[in-house]
Amino acid sequence: MNTLSYKTVSANKETANKEWLLVDAEGQRLGRLASKLAKILRGKHKTNFTPHADCGDNVIVINAEKVVLSGNKNEQKEYIRYTGYPGGQRFSSVSDVKAKDPKRLLEFAVRGMLPKNKLGRKILNNLYLYEGTEHEQSAQQPKSLDINTFI
Repeated sequence: MNTLSYKTVSANKETANKEWLLVDAEGQRLGRLASKLAKILRGKHKTNFTPHADCGDNVIVINAEKVVLSGNKNEQKEYIRYTGYPGGQRFSSVSDVKAKDPKRLLEFAVRGMLPKNKLGRKILNNLYLYEGTEHEQSAQQPKSLDINTFI
């Protein structure tokens, strides 16, 4: 048998077949939804996954403000940021973040599950979050994805 017929094909930005997917976040758990979205954005569900390339899909999330958290996380979970000045550590609870911008909860969760490098920041640009059911990417004709059946 000729061993040259078994070549490993490494996907890159040009050869990746990116799709547009539409996900409804209403009633979904924040962490479980974020991990599935990170997997789709990264492209780990595809057979031609390449760790160093952006071969994931573009994901549109509607009803991003309607994700739910279990337990007392609305009051107990804290997001920490630092201003850069001495004594500049700032804390905000989930209810504070949700009151200011409800989409940020899902964005923070997905960002934490992506690589912490240039590729991770680039992949996060493929995520589109919207409050409500209307979105601006109707021209791309996204396919609806039931996130509960997605592995």
